Amino acid sequence: MYSNALEKLRERGFVEWSSHDKELAEHFISDMVTGYIGFDPSADSLHVGNLVAIMGLAWLQRLGHKPIAIAGGGTGRIGDPSGKSSERNLLSEEIINHNVSCIEKQLRHFLNFDCGENSAMLLNNNDWLKKELFIEFLRDTGKYFSVSFLINREYVRSRVFDADKSITYTELSYILLQAFDFNHLYNEYGCTLQMGGNDQQVNILAGMDLARKKSGGQCYGITFPLLLNSHGEKFGKSESGAVYLSQDKTSIYKFYQFWVNVDDNDLEKLYKLFTFREIDEINELLNEHSKNPHLREAQKTLAWEMTCRVHGEEAAKRVRDASAVLFGEIDIRDVDKELLDTLSAEIPFVETCEEINTNLTDILVLSSACSSKGEAKRKIKEGGVYLNGIKITEEGTQLSSTDLLDGGYIQIRVGKKDFRLVKFISKS
Repeated sequence: MYSNALEKLRERGFVEWSSHDKELAEHFISDMVTGYIGFDPSADSLHVGNLVAIMGLAWLQRLGHKPIAIAGGGTGRIGDPSGKSSERNLLSEEIINHNVSCIEKQLRHFLNFDCGENSAMLLNNNDWLKKELFIEFLRDTGKYFSVSFLINREYVRSRVFDADKSITYTELSYILLQAFDFNHLYNEYGCTLQMGGNDQQVNILAGMDLARKKSGGQCYGITFPLLLNSHGEKFGKSESGAVYLSQDKTSIYKFYQFWVNVDDNDLEKLYKLFTFREIDEINELLNEHSKNPHLREAQKTLAWEMTCRVHGEEAAKRVRDASAVLFGEIDIRDVDKELLDTLSAEIPFVETCEEINTNLTDILVLSSACSSKGEAKRKIKEGGVYLNGIKITEEGTQLSSTDLLDGGYIQIRVGKKDFRLVKFISKS
């Protein structure tokens, strides 16, 4: 007997809709179910918004079933029109292949590809779609789709009758290609389940229908809810835009801070979706957090776990310590050059060849912490300037070599949140 993954996924908040609930539950209990999710290679990195789907696959595997991740190298050449008001820019095959390669590496942080019978699989649908001949595809697949079915889709109907938007035949064919994927996976790998975001329900139903009509197979579907934060905003966005899993697009420090800053009201939902902690453990953790919510211990724990999973424990420790420095939990005078180097990439930073024995007011202006010496003196007089975490009260304070941190740095802070790093480098 296998685990009822439908029950578990529903308990943790993954299920927005599912087909054939009773039959699917029985299928999970009696068989090792092979299920898949497709990932759009329109960018060279997945983002936090993809984590619901990724963790859906990870939970499927954890419960004893077999996950397949599809990198849409073929369908990505068309682009899913669902939820789009205009046609996507078509990407070159070279760019798509690069994006697929990047996505594959990120998925390996969540899925086990070497654990026996239910090892995860990573496939690229371009491997079979590129072999399809146009006439054969129309004869063998297109005949199962009526025009009325296609144009009655809400996202199609909203554009097909709008002269300013319209929709191309290329986009309209996407649903056939995704359905073809499901049928192919059913025949080649015994895949009976497709999962995806709630906007994929129609595409999933089309694939189920094609597998039934063309191959006589009974297939199933599950969709995940759109993840919103407590303010009703799409989860996975920061002030600077989407939060990516690639450190080239979102620094590890910013990735860590994203989780540290999540709202208390979102914690239970995020722990259920994005961690493997049992429900009782989550409840206990959140109960402890509620006693001192201002310490944000639950957020810090979540940030640690997510950063470890995506970027590794060493990187997570580095940015955790960097965060602790900025928030006064670690004395900056005790940290090493490597950690200061990490901070220099995350907060305003400047290098100078000036001698260390210069006036602090000059450094405040040099670092753009103050616009003028006059402002710098005023800030010092008001008690709002800190050097290496220590309040400065004398307007004429001169720096000396004893102020240098490891690597030739000094840190200055103006007010509560304006942190700056200055690195003194040799003129030679």
